[in-house]
Amino acid sequence: MLTSNAKAAHGLYGSPPEDLAEGAVGAAQYSPLVPGAASLEAAAPGTLQGMTVLAPPGTLERRYTVALALRALAVGAPLTVLAPKDKGGLRIAKELAAFGCDVGETARSHFRICETLRPALLQGTDEAIAEGGSRRDPDLGLHTQPGVFSYDRIDPGSALLLQHLPKLGGRGADLGCGIGTLALAVLGSSKVTSLALVDLDRRAVEAARRNVLDTRATIAWGDVRAWKDAPSMLDFVVMNPPFHEAGIEDRGLGQAFIRQAAAMLRPGGFLHMTANRHLPYEDILKPLFKLVVLKAESGGYKIFEARK
Repeated sequence: MLTSNAKAAHGLYGSPPEDLAEGAVGAAQYSPLVPGAASLEAAAPGTLQGMTVLAPPGTLERRYTVALALRALAVGAPLTVLAPKDKGGLRIAKELAAFGCDVGETARSHFRICETLRPALLQGTDEAIAEGGSRRDPDLGLHTQPGVFSYDRIDPGSALLLQHLPKLGGRGADLGCGIGTLALAVLGSSKVTSLALVDLDRRAVEAARRNVLDTRATIAWGDVRAWKDAPSMLDFVVMNPPFHEAGIEDRGLGQAFIRQAAAMLRPGGFLHMTANRHLPYEDILKPLFKLVVLKAESGGYKIFEARK
């Protein structure tokens, strides 16, 4: 077991199964999806004495994260990288080897688990960090980063909501704001007096802060489901709620977003949301709102307008 002082010098990225990454217990969290976690980008090079990474499934994001972890580790410090074999796990050993690591690999519980020591000489990590880092997308005209939801395009659900969004006014919120696409459209109305944005992903929040410069907007890094500083008595809420957690469909996520929106709205306030067609959100919307209208349905998505 690590001592408490040693644990502080060990890092953890994500939430791997404890039985597959025992050394990660008590380590400092660095995932951008855990509000309040430390930033791996800001970790001083060569300072961590160990690191466990639940690798993201996307190639650019995964290589970026592992490269940052290697940079933060002291020479000779242990690194464990694991992922389900069908979510990038089969690629980890090859990617670590390309960074100059001598890799040992095991398979357990449908995971691939790779262990290595931080080599004295790293190869290709600077390039991986540059490829997976924050950038301004010329097509979107917005700041974004691989790993953020729909980082290189406007997702179809949000696009459909934008087509059917009325001109809003008063005080509002954008729950799960991403890089700020919906917020920019909402703030196009001069009648909006304030807009509170919140997202679980620190990278999305950082991008939104660069994209949404309107002084009427406030942007927070937090979990919508446990947002202690959530505003109340709002005139409107807009959202494209997630329905996956750790790559697994979880309808409870969208339901929690709907409950939070209802709690934040004043009587007579409106919720404008998009959802995948197969998700039965009508069952939770109707008890919480006086009027629920299906405004549009197209391309596998549906748009709801609900009045509290």
